[in-house]
Amino acid sequence: MSTAERPASGSGRTLVFVGGLCGAAGVALSAAAAHLGGVFVGTAASFLLMHAPVFLAVGLVGANRILQTASLILLVGLVLFCGDLLARDFLGSRLFPMSAPIGGTLLIAGWLAVAASALARPRS
Repeated sequence: MSTAERPASGSGRTLVFVGGLCGAAGVALSAAAAHLGGVFVGTAASFLLMHAPVFLAVGLVGANRILQTASLILLVGLVLFCGDLLARDFLGSRLFPMSAPIGGTLLIAGWLAVAASALARPRS
């Protein structure tokens, strides 16, 4: 049975859903940046588009617990980082103090957790 034919687990389906939302939001924000401008909208769009495939891959392939946790860390970081950038452009204020730096730090930590997942021993 190929990966495409295998039904995704509950967490896998959620990650595929999140990946689809990130991709759609990234495309919509790219269009908004092109038509409306905004200093930070394009950056948020790029971050959403570059992370969408990660959620799709983890959701479709299945993952060990470390990789699933890494995906959650990435998601929280993405929401905080992009949320702050979008709040600055659309609301004229920050999401909350330090939300972008916290989000960026979580994105770095999430990617390091992705790398660490490759070092985990598979269960026998």
